[in-house]
Amino acid sequence: MVLLVGSLASCHRNAAAPEAESYEYTDDYGCTVSVPTHPQRIVSLSPAVTEIVFALGADSLLVGRTEFCAYPPEAAAIENIGGISNLNIEKVLSRNPDLIISGSMVPQKVVRQFEEMGVPMVCVIEKPHFDELFANIGKIGGLVGFGRQADSLNAVLKRQMDSLDLNRDGADGPSCYYVVGFGSGGNFTAGGNTFINDIITMAGGRNIAADSEGWTFSVEALMDADPDFILIRAEDSARFCQTAPYSRLSAVRQGRLVALEDGILDLQVPRNIEVLRRLQRLFASK
Repeated sequence: MVLLVGSLASCHRNAAAPEAESYEYTDDYGCTVSVPTHPQRIVSLSPAVTEIVFALGADSLLVGRTEFCAYPPEAAAIENIGGISNLNIEKVLSRNPDLIISGSMVPQKVVRQFEEMGVPMVCVIEKPHFDELFANIGKIGGLVGFGRQADSLNAVLKRQMDSLDLNRDGADGPSCYYVVGFGSGGNFTAGGNTFINDIITMAGGRNIAADSEGWTFSVEALMDADPDFILIRAEDSARFCQTAPYSRLSAVRQGRLVALEDGILDLQVPRNIEVLRRLQRLFASK
């Protein structure tokens, strides 16, 4: 009997410790949050996060998303909790989330409000370099309990990139300008310290705003550069072509304005590989 008891005690000491229900996670804003090890009800406050969660096959965990989370189309079936900058906190809480994942558009005061309410909220923001897409996929995969799927997705995306034989140096390529905003509200584009600039360069293009930091650009500089190609969101293309002085740009007059679907270039998501492929073919044709 003594030997049996001793044997059972030894087995108990050597058994694997039960997995913790939560752990401490430090997000991209440096906030340390206690997050559940296996979240079951996730609200996404970022179109990029929603798209990555779907790409990981973890969409069954999503119980809420913003009105801007439009890709993939299946996201429409998830409860819409409203906007981002004007977030409806009560609507978010009504989804009983055990984890909220946001991007860079959520005001810090909202982050603090959820913290005070005891709802775990972490921020995974878009990074300035293209290659950091893979790190974000890994972070989100870990947060939702799909770490191995994140590793697999990253491996697939990297193989797709390798097959493109990317230039990564667009110094001699056609000039290009990406329209973020235009008109009376100001002119905005992707400067040299953005992942969008990386995509243009890797595809063999030359971003005329590469020497700019941030997002502002002058209409005078745009008109003087008169780039070979204009990249713009599809929903903005018609108005851009009809608005002076942009209508006088060579790319507009000669049919080299490229209308892109929302999110494919302006979000840091797996679809960036697709736009890389398309831009590479486009720039090579010039």
